[in-house]
Amino acid sequence: MAEETPEGHLVESMSAEEEASPNKNDGNEGTSSEESSLGRCLSTLISTIIQDFDNRAEHTLRSQDQLSFALHRLTAELDQLLDDAPLPFVMQHAARISGVRKRFTSLNSVLKSIQRRIDNIDRTLSAASLQEKVLTESGGSH
Repeated sequence: MAEETPEGHLVESMSAEEEASPNKNDGNEGTSSEESSLGRCLSTLISTIIQDFDNRAEHTLRSQDQLSFALHRLTAELDQLLDDAPLPFVMQHAARISGVRKRFTSLNSVLKSIQRRIDNIDRTLSAASLQEKVLTESGGSH
């Protein structure tokens, strides 16, 4: 049975009977095939989710870089404006903008740190999956 994920991808799923007794073994050799099929379905679903997350993370990083560039440019223009005409009204707003810029820079740093950690986890999982695949194909056990 095929179902559609929230992202619009079709994924095979188990029937209610299969879900109720996923490890039921009636002496048939089909159990290994069913487990293999379930594994492939889960792998496909997880791969799709990870790819979607990676795309969104890349988009977010590009967006953060664009925002950072714009904030730096605006801050430089604001500094020039303050040098030319140091009005109290402008100085008050300049302080607010500076505070927002500091918070953004801090948040951006945290998000990039989280992204690096996720990338490290992804590399570790990919390496472990590749190693397991090689061991399985070579007939070894893990």
